Amino acid sequence: MPWLTNRVTDTATELLFSYGTLQQAEVQRTTFGQELDGHADAIVGFDLDYVAITDPHVIATSGSDRHPILRPSADSAAQVAGTVFSITAEQLASADEYEVDDYQRISVPLRSGATAWVYIFAS
Repeated sequence: MPWLTNRVTDTATELLFSYGTLQQAEVQRTTFGQELDGHADAIVGFDLDYVAITDPHVIATSGSDRHPILRPSADSAAQVAGTVFSITAEQLASADEYEVDDYQRISVPLRSGATAWVYIFAS
């Protein structure tokens, strides 16, 4: 069946933890072309802070020039709540494009035991 060999694979293979604007429906529609389904979780060992955003496209998409950002915490038990989304590799690349230079993407264990990508302060 030739249609099987030519189809595009769009399987969600990546977990992305969001604690900020990527949880907003409008940001998801603009960034991913759809709203995402996710579930609650938390990241351990980080504190929530804020960063000033100067990229006009990101400000227009999120509606704010002040975005949350994670920084490593001195308290290893510190937790920040958020949402885990199952996304495709293409959607992860779109998230990379949305996030400004203040952020870097790393892979971290979550409170649930799952491992997910998350954007933190680019030190």
